[in-house]
Amino acid sequence: MARRPADTGRVEAYGTWSRRTSPEPLAVLNALQSLCCDPKTNLPESLKVRKNLPSMPLNGPLFDCKDPAVWRKVYEKYWQVVELKSVGKGKKHGKLLPLDKWYQEELPAAIAGRSERFLTQPELVKLMEWKLTRGKFRPRLQQLVASNSSETVERCTRKAFSLLPDVTAAITELSSLKALGPATASAVLAAGAPDQAAFMADEAVESIPSLRPIQYTAKHYSLYLQKVVELTQALNKVDSEQDWTPHRVEQCLWAWAVAGQLQPSLLQESCGEETETSKPPAKRQKIK
Repeated sequence: MARRPADTGRVEAYGTWSRRTSPEPLAVLNALQSLCCDPKTNLPESLKVRKNLPSMPLNGPLFDCKDPAVWRKVYEKYWQVVELKSVGKGKKHGKLLPLDKWYQEELPAAIAGRSERFLTQPELVKLMEWKLTRGKFRPRLQQLVASNSSETVERCTRKAFSLLPDVTAAITELSSLKALGPATASAVLAAGAPDQAAFMADEAVESIPSLRPIQYTAKHYSLYLQKVVELTQALNKVDSEQDWTPHRVEQCLWAWAVAGQLQPSLLQESCGEETETSKPPAKRQKIK
């Protein structure tokens, strides 16, 4: 019997595979990509890769992607992800969507319409309701934030916005209010200054590998914001629209992580490639 030639482990062309039992994953992927993209290949349309879709790094987090087309596709899916999250909130069913609409649209407009940026006490209470509905609900925090007087809330939030662009100083000022830690303080700043601050959402922070596990401290928020700002600047350099802000980048990171947990196909339809998500690490219980 003639001996088989030595196996090089390569895939020389699509449709012709090596005899190696475990070919290199990247080689297999490239061969399949070529096969599916070839218009002459007799495959169902559902199996063909559409070339006009942006591509995502295989098995990589959104944070590592620098293609603005991918980010824009994810941003376009934001409200679908919020609705998906709202449906899965149990007793809070349906509350998240209107609260998120208020936080993302109505509150920023109200703040921008004032001669000086600040939040009223009812707005701060509602912001806390939005944050707790979006994440883990803690009734005690809702009660505690409501105990801040209207005068104190307006004075403190007004001063915090006046301290910008020193975000660290603004976070420290807001943290003097009852029930406000760095995460909730960042939500206040992102609502009134989306071009300078990003909300410290658990899912967004945990999507940046170097920031795991999450810590609810001003220092950790500064590290997170630095990463988000750098990514924002990188996207604006290659995107002709140049409309990326730290808050918008944070929204995309959140949407990517949540959709990956609840309905990965939602983002696969947008980005044209499968994604892989990881289970968030356990977090310590602490006021955020």
